[in-house]
Amino acid sequence: MATMNISAARERLPEVVELSHSEAVVLERYGRRAAVMVSPERYDELMDALEEAEDVAAFDAAMAEEGPNIPWDQVKADLGWT
Repeated sequence: MATMNISAARERLPEVVELSHSEAVVLERYGRRAAVMVSPERYDELMDALEEAEDVAAFDAAMAEEGPNIPWDQVKADLGWT
């Protein structure tokens, strides 16, 4: 992971964009992280992983809910699948 000041990144933007294709680039302002630049492909991978994690968490929460079970035949009927 590379780190650079936003002002320096602005002056060398094409290089920073190219670098982001091989590693994340942390942009700092006043010595504090302000942003992270990654390639579009890496961004898509991260978003897919996040969505998958959210789906798993939602499934786990639904499975942990208390209450009566609904028979599969009833679920299909409620959805209009039968």
